[in-house]
Amino acid sequence: MRVSGLLAAIFILLSLNSCKKHPREFLILSGSENGPLEKIVDEFARKNNVLVKFKYEGSVDIMLELQKNASKYDAVWPASGIWITLGDRERKVKYAQSIMTSPVVFGIRKSLALQLGLTGKDVKVGEILKAIREKKLRFIMTSASQSNSGASAYIGFLYALLGNPEYITEADLEKPELKKGITDLLAGINRSSGSSAWLKDLFLKGGYDAMVNYESLMIEANQELTRQGKEPLYLVYPVDGLVIADSQLGYIDNGDVKKEVFFKELQAYLLSEPIQHQLMQMGRRTGFAGELKNAPVEVFNPDWGIDPQKILSPIKLPRAEVVLKALNLYQTMFRKPSLTFFCLDFSGSMTGGNSDLVKKAMELLLDQDKAGKYFLQSSPADITFVIPFAGTIIDAWQVEGNKQPEMVDLLKKIRETTTDGTTDIYSPVILALEQSAMVDSTKFIPAIILMTDGESNTGKNYADLETAWKNNRRDVPVFLIKFGDASDAQLAQIARLTNGAVFDGRKDLVGAFRKVKGYN
Repeated sequence: MRVSGLLAAIFILLSLNSCKKHPREFLILSGSENGPLEKIVDEFARKNNVLVKFKYEGSVDIMLELQKNASKYDAVWPASGIWITLGDRERKVKYAQSIMTSPVVFGIRKSLALQLGLTGKDVKVGEILKAIREKKLRFIMTSASQSNSGASAYIGFLYALLGNPEYITEADLEKPELKKGITDLLAGINRSSGSSAWLKDLFLKGGYDAMVNYESLMIEANQELTRQGKEPLYLVYPVDGLVIADSQLGYIDNGDVKKEVFFKELQAYLLSEPIQHQLMQMGRRTGFAGELKNAPVEVFNPDWGIDPQKILSPIKLPRAEVVLKALNLYQTMFRKPSLTFFCLDFSGSMTGGNSDLVKKAMELLLDQDKAGKYFLQSSPADITFVIPFAGTIIDAWQVEGNKQPEMVDLLKKIRETTTDGTTDIYSPVILALEQSAMVDSTKFIPAIILMTDGESNTGKNYADLETAWKNNRRDVPVFLIKFGDASDAQLAQIARLTNGAVFDGRKDLVGAFRKVKGYN
């Protein structure tokens, strides 16, 4: 009996230890702006022996994942509930509730905001448009067809330019006067991205006058600018086109009762008074309608244009079908045109399935029907270059606009390209920079997209690229997609030089191509 009792005790201890070593996993599909909140969630989860993981995606990808792969996730936490509405076709999302709110605003260098007369008063979208038309204001903003902050700002612009109707209709979007106003306004964008958090980090690297982003990320940016002894942003809240992100957290019902119980407890924890207070300290609005009772002035700083006492009056979001049409029009008609250079690796190491994946990824972007599923269509004013390379540049092809026959012909050339030889990743980027200098880049959002599966081992080197990029004197980022055995060090070095970013295409090359195109 004693032996059996001892064995039973050992079994229980081992079971407890096993539970501690192997916590239950809980996966949240989330917008990037929730990154700073991971610690709060993790603190609660660890006490409940749950390992919470975040999968960060842009708003459109969140919508698409809900449509196709909702069962992979346990919860969804986009910046706005509209993406749940658009994506949750099977009605798997339950208990969706706003955790906090953040208005989408303009942040303008304070000295420039003063110069433009945009401080200390209510500002309308028309005043911002006037400054853009007079070439006194340029700004960075996330893509409206990929990120919620960009989509929110864009929908707010549409409302204001349409004269503030109760709701935008599909017919409103066809009005000729709207096209003129919105294209002029979006022409003020000089850099884009698919991520609000990445956009904030880009601004902090310097060289930009203004950005459109969440108030909470503007506060984070200003806190960092203050620490660096630099000029802060002055926040401007367009009174006739303000959209507030409601940050809804919803449970994805896959029939797991334990996970459902944990979700409810987590949601209640995030809505509890102590955590709501903590969120406010982090620059998130909490409480009814995002009110700011007892808001800390060092966070919601009046010197930054934030009035904690002011009641914000957001516009009403249109119906789902109107939002979808607006996003398609943004991508194909209203946005500032893209100048995109695709530098594609066809060296010997790409032989076989790897080169097929590259061709498949380019098909997704060049076939306008397929691109349309992800709001990545080309516009009539876009310019697309493709530069295949190996140890030397193989060729260079250019297409202007989005005519399907020309896109098909370009895709045919890519498909017919064969693999061979060594790898020189620097020469195609330098050629792209030289070509970009021959175009009035102020009329485009330029980007170079380099895909490689190896280490550059012949031809030009980083020093050659650095010289070319500095001589170019234009803000042309290089976005890099690593694949196979690509050199992390070489790619990171290029990204730092050009204010670009590295994307991992090893698990999903097609997805990486799609994601990086959202930054252009």
